[in-house]
Amino acid sequence: MALKRPSMLLNLPQPTRIFTCLQCRSLHRLHAPTQRIPKPTPFVPDVQTFLTLIGRKLSAHSAKIPSWEALFSLSGQQLREAGVEPARARRYLMWWRERFRNGITGVGGDLKEVKDGIAELRVMEVPSSRPMDREATLTKGAGMRKVVVNVPATVALPPDPAKAAPEAEEGREGEPAPARAVAPPVSFNAKDVHAINGVKIVQANNIAGTGVEPVKGHQGVARLKVKEGLWEQRRGHKVDGGERRRAEVRYKRRVQEKKMAR
Repeated sequence: MALKRPSMLLNLPQPTRIFTCLQCRSLHRLHAPTQRIPKPTPFVPDVQTFLTLIGRKLSAHSAKIPSWEALFSLSGQQLREAGVEPARARRYLMWWRERFRNGITGVGGDLKEVKDGIAELRVMEVPSSRPMDREATLTKGAGMRKVVVNVPATVALPPDPAKAAPEAEEGREGEPAPARAVAPPVSFNAKDVHAINGVKIVQANNIAGTGVEPVKGHQGVARLKVKEGLWEQRRGHKVDGGERRRAEVRYKRRVQEKKMAR
């Protein structure tokens, strides 16, 4: 049921009624609820990383947003005054920050073990009570199932040049290189294992997903790192002028083809 205007407003002159309505709208804005500011995550720790992940070259505007709180509190008008252009970029940024505020992220948004923007993923077997997992197969044991878990980075991080240089020099001189320490197996509690969104297991031990890179020499291990446009929602492109001009564009094309065929 539509709300009726107060009879007192209807008795006022037209300019006074318009001014009174504008005052009411201003009061509504003053009493608007305060937007909740989400906490940074290990994969998205700051403004620069957030803008890099959502893509569309918004990372170029990172200097215009001073803090994490400002990212989730600035209005569209304030973003415009800060120089975030064009308007579709502001709308896209505000759309993504509302998704993040509501816990909706892209691949890697739920990762806990991240170092220098790189997360290590591994295929591991965990106990399973599903009927389909009771029997053993060529790729898993009886009563087990394979999942992709996020573990502290051990082999996914790039090698440190400062540590690799002395070993290379010793090898050139003919001296035996020191034995490399073998990383201990990753221990975890099966109760704490949760599926990583956006990735899957293919060909028994390979991890696949957007932005996932396999680690050479380590089967069942992959890395996921922050890079430009990892979460980007790409814009569509018009085909034959779009829906409004499609018939016209195709008609002119057929006419031109007939002329060329003569």
